[in-house]
Amino acid sequence: MTVDERELDGAPGSIFSPPLRATSVGLLILVTLIAFEAMAVSAALPTAARAVHGLGAFGWAFTGFLLANVFGMVASGQLSDSRGPRLPVVAGLVCFVGGLLLSGTAVTMAQLVAGRVVQGLGSGLIITAIYVVIGEIYAEQFRPRLFGAMSSAWVVPSLLGPAISGALAQHASWRWVFLGLVPFSVVGGLLMIPVLRSLHAPSQPGGRSDRFRLVRATAVAVGIAALEQAGQHPSVLAGALGVGGIGLLAWGLRRLLPSGTFRVRPGVAAPVALRGLLAGAFFGVEATVPLSLSQQHGYGATIAGLPLALSGFSWAAGSWWQGRVDDSAAPQRRIALIRAGFVCLAAAAATMALASVPELPGWLAFPGWLIAGLGAGLTMSSVSVLLLNYTNDADRGADSAALQLSDATASALTTGVAGVLVAAATRGAISSTTGFVTLDLLMCGVAVTGVATAFRARAAAPVRG
Repeated sequence: MTVDERELDGAPGSIFSPPLRATSVGLLILVTLIAFEAMAVSAALPTAARAVHGLGAFGWAFTGFLLANVFGMVASGQLSDSRGPRLPVVAGLVCFVGGLLLSGTAVTMAQLVAGRVVQGLGSGLIITAIYVVIGEIYAEQFRPRLFGAMSSAWVVPSLLGPAISGALAQHASWRWVFLGLVPFSVVGGLLMIPVLRSLHAPSQPGGRSDRFRLVRATAVAVGIAALEQAGQHPSVLAGALGVGGIGLLAWGLRRLLPSGTFRVRPGVAAPVALRGLLAGAFFGVEATVPLSLSQQHGYGATIAGLPLALSGFSWAAGSWWQGRVDDSAAPQRRIALIRAGFVCLAAAAATMALASVPELPGWLAFPGWLIAGLGAGLTMSSVSVLLLNYTNDADRGADSAALQLSDATASALTTGVAGVLVAAATRGAISSTTGFVTLDLLMCGVAVTGVATAFRARAAAPVRG
């Protein structure tokens, strides 16, 4: 621990106690900015693309960000394990601010896309390094509260971000959606200076070294992009692209994820696997919630999107609640929270299947997706806490990157499935009701798998000499 634990003796159980205050505020500012960029910028991108005469390359503003983001996650983990988290945090901040400046001053679509790529790289570097900093600086009793606060930091950007972004683009200038984040990024970085100065390089290199690690990261990024493309525009060619994407993912993830991830092995592998199951089930259903309500029940855009807003509040509430759990004795209570979260998610997916039937009331989606947010809040923060509890100093960066990769990959797979089913319904191959219900029940099955395997999120058995 860099922050002397003696300074925390007798201090209140708060992440804002004097020894941690500046670091906590800095981290939360950075997370909020990343959340705003992820949730809000998309509302201004169409206006920006038209302004620089680049609508034909509009998709690259998202694909470029995605590719660079995944690459940045893995690079950050490797740098953190070999040289400490200071370099990836500083490099990530420089890239993030540089990308904002590039995008905000863009006069061509190439410059706008380049800015998005640099932003994606910076975001990936920062988010993995943040986990490493948390593991090094915060004692175990503080981590659940910090992850709860980080989840809450996503609520305002997810609720207000698109509206603010759209209003700036319409009534002021789309450039301020990017340039307006620069001062806040600088403030967040300045607050991190004291703790960054105290961080040192690890005393031993990471245990999961691989000279092809960044090549594998590139393969995973391209695989995720291929799956998203195949899901959005299903065809024979897209199917072949999706198969190729799965092949790239399999090759890349085989060494980027901890051994035993696909078997949900106790130790660091289990939280990584459970994070993927959670993200896959949640975002697989969420991708079609507004479409289902508008198409199956005739709801307007505002009402159809309201369940997503409700889930943001319940997600924050669930994450806050898990921060109250005492982990000092054993992980059983946290494992119980994870199981309860998956139960909530399974129930929510089943409820959404009912709400997708035109003959049944559409309002079922509102309590259903409120429960989904609660379950995600309980589970996502809890698996993050367990990962940092189970990992070691040498592999903290690689394991933190694996957690992010599991999330991104599973989300791409399940939203790709959602895209295929929606496209099949659009072509008339299946009814829209069949498409929505099939997706929701499949994701319910993913959540039930999480319920059945949550008990494996315990510490690995000690190796006998």
